[in-house]
Amino acid sequence: MQSESKQQDKNLLGTAPIGKLLFKLAVPSVIAQIVNLLYNMVDRIYIGHYDPSGLALTGVGICMPVIMAVSAFAALVGMGGAPNASIAMGQKDNARAEKIMGNCLSFLVLLSVVLTVVVSIWCRPLLLAFGASENTIDYAVQYMQIYTVGTLFVQFALGMNAFIIAQGYTTISMLSVLIGAVLNIVLDPVFIFAFHMGVRGAALATIISQAVSAIWVVVFLCSKRSTLRLKAHNLRIVPKILLPCLFLGVSPFIMQITESVLNVCFNTSLLKYGGDIAVGSMTILSTLMQFCMLPLNGLTQGAQPITSYNFGAQKYARVRKSFKLLLISCVTYSTLLWALVMLFPSMFVRMFNSNPDLIAYASSAMRVYFAVCALFGIQIACQQTLIAIGNAKTSVFLAIFRKLILLIPFIYILPLLFENKAFAVFLAEPVSDFIAVVTTATLFTIYFKKAVPKTENSDLENA
Repeated sequence: MQSESKQQDKNLLGTAPIGKLLFKLAVPSVIAQIVNLLYNMVDRIYIGHYDPSGLALTGVGICMPVIMAVSAFAALVGMGGAPNASIAMGQKDNARAEKIMGNCLSFLVLLSVVLTVVVSIWCRPLLLAFGASENTIDYAVQYMQIYTVGTLFVQFALGMNAFIIAQGYTTISMLSVLIGAVLNIVLDPVFIFAFHMGVRGAALATIISQAVSAIWVVVFLCSKRSTLRLKAHNLRIVPKILLPCLFLGVSPFIMQITESVLNVCFNTSLLKYGGDIAVGSMTILSTLMQFCMLPLNGLTQGAQPITSYNFGAQKYARVRKSFKLLLISCVTYSTLLWALVMLFPSMFVRMFNSNPDLIAYASSAMRVYFAVCALFGIQIACQQTLIAIGNAKTSVFLAIFRKLILLIPFIYILPLLFENKAFAVFLAEPVSDFIAVVTTATLFTIYFKKAVPKTENSDLENA
């Protein structure tokens, strides 16, 4: 009876009305992404008020490139393997989907070991290279040394959670994130203020919370409640199973790893032109940028099982309708966020720190940095849909184009053209975003028409 129920749930991806299905899957994913942001956001809020000077906040912000790099490897495996598993499910090949999941778990373990060793050995030099000053380096090292211990938990909590979403269990996925985030919110003030551990306490609270989330995810994937189950015989890495997943995951990996590189470029340039206050402002802006991106990622994660399953089942009318609703949802969200940031920038800054100079500087920079964020919805919806239908090449190019070809050069070129050089560094973001969105929309239109023909199938009446 339980098996029959699972089969019915799975078939809903191919038969249920797209609007209701997207709402059902996307809402928990969006909540999960927003809650996931609280891991870093709450740390920074508490630390910003723990040290009103802003130096501790800046020090923790310097750690973000390393943290993003660790998360990028989880995306490489999870966001590459999960769409492939969904496509296999759409093709009625659950055995292959389970092999994909098992291979991805084993590879995450290997990655965790390597990342832990590398970051532990070169922690201080990395942070100095990433924009730490003599005033902030000690705070950064204190945070990173403890955070690194929990690398395995981060990989499992983020990477394997994608396979829960891929099966359509977005409520379970949301709970896995929610449990960790709530625990982090509770533990942060205890370790930071009650135990007087400062930034070390923030890092310890984070890895304990990630550990609990990771355990939740793995236990669920081993249980009978999961359609796809982790099994010992699927843990042996098979290149022909793993490599296509890694290839598909290259795009989200590049998107996140280049975000890490970008943070380094921004921090080092702003330290040069604006000092610690400019770097501290960038810490706040990058956190808010994550707030903008993560709910968008939640929407795309909710749409991914629908798009991938129906693409594998060749139900193209449902694929097109899924993308249309995703695009409308993403653009609506990004436009609303843009309006709030433009109207009330200081409100967001005060969440992190009460220093009047930092509030004034960051508020001014925010309006420049977020000038075209209303267009993010187009970029994310198009790029993630390409991943959902297995088009890794175009998605990889778009990820490289925006950040490596446009944004990083502009960070160094624009200060040569403006008298206010720190302003020019912040301006690089909206200029690059506008060009990238136009390019993405153009390429997506071309490739989506080829991959998803307008052949009307019997599924249309179910759409």
